[in-house]
Amino acid sequence: MGNRTERLLAIKELITTKKISSQEELLNLLEERNLNYTQATLSRDLKFLKVNKISDPEKGYIYELPDQHAVINETAGNFAARGFISIQFANHLGIIKTMPGYASSIASLVDEADPFEIVGTIAGDDTILIIPHDNVSESDIINALVLIIPELKEKLS
Repeated sequence: MGNRTERLLAIKELITTKKISSQEELLNLLEERNLNYTQATLSRDLKFLKVNKISDPEKGYIYELPDQHAVINETAGNFAARGFISIQFANHLGIIKTMPGYASSIASLVDEADPFEIVGTIAGDDTILIIPHDNVSESDIINALVLIIPELKEKLS
């Protein structure tokens, strides 16, 4: 996975598993994972992930992801990863093969996440057409999919 994807996945994991109250604290935790970068880059990543702060009785305010408390998304990610078979690219378009009946659910997850890299999807029963933005690479599409469905990381590595 690309450096940005690793960083974003690490930020998501840290925010969901720890009570983090500042960017400095988050930068230190990322440095412990050998992910060293600037506060400005962290700010952009937090904005990209749509991270916000919520009140916490112990630490004042802590970071939270928009869907952090949604159990449905975790279940959907596992469902999507189980149904995913492969991805190929042709003429800058991505073609995802899924088990029968999974394509529309996976496409819906991608469309709902609305990543910059992907304009939209078209789903059949076992195939999804991924329509990327101009000048987006195949690895950018794969990284976007991993950010949406982290369980795909192992299948796409």
